[in-house]
Amino acid sequence: MSTHDPSSDPAPEGGDKPSFDKQPPQPGGQQGAPSDPYGAPPLHPPAADPYGTPPPPGPYGAPGGYDGSPYGAPPPPPAYGAPYQTGAGPVAGMPPLGGWGARILARLVDFLLVQAVAVVVVLPFAHLDDQGGWVGAAWLGYALYLVYEGIMLSRDGQTFGKKLMKIRVAMLVDGSAPSGSAAWTRAATFVLPAVICCGGLWWPVDGLFGVFDKPYRQCLHDKAAKTVVVSTA
Repeated sequence: MSTHDPSSDPAPEGGDKPSFDKQPPQPGGQQGAPSDPYGAPPLHPPAADPYGTPPPPGPYGAPGGYDGSPYGAPPPPPAYGAPYQTGAGPVAGMPPLGGWGARILARLVDFLLVQAVAVVVVLPFAHLDDQGGWVGAAWLGYALYLVYEGIMLSRDGQTFGKKLMKIRVAMLVDGSAPSGSAAWTRAATFVLPAVICCGGLWWPVDGLFGVFDKPYRQCLHDKAAKTVVVSTA
């Protein structure tokens, strides 16, 4: 009778020895890829959804650019001012326009002041009955008035007469005191036409133009210098 020895039987396929041909799925990674023992994320993370992710915010918190502008450009700056209305200045923040009574009286005060200086300068060199002396005083008065107004307006927009009547000359664009070029242009436009060709007729024409001008009441010398007369009261 023969005895069967189980140890002599061939081992089954795969047997007790582990097979290295097939490895179980690795936790935390794709099959066949080695897992990171420290739990690091995979080398190639999945791409973000191109249709579900909102666009990054703009530099001021609004999506797509400055304050939501579709072209990324800043909004235009606000305009300087509003049209003239009763009790309001010609541009935002500017005082009301000066009245015609105050403007005429200021001119008269300045003219008499300058002519008085001219007479004082000329009279020592002429006799009281000498017509040429008075003509010379008038010409000197024109020249002094041109220099006087150009210098005074370029400082703060006021002559002595305008200070007395509480008005001043201002740049139409922003209400500031006239620049040097604007002050001298205004003075020259007021004086020189009267001296060169039109005599005393120029000043009524110049003043009446401002009476009918809307909305800023600019005389011709204001138009030339881009100025306006406002109240300081």
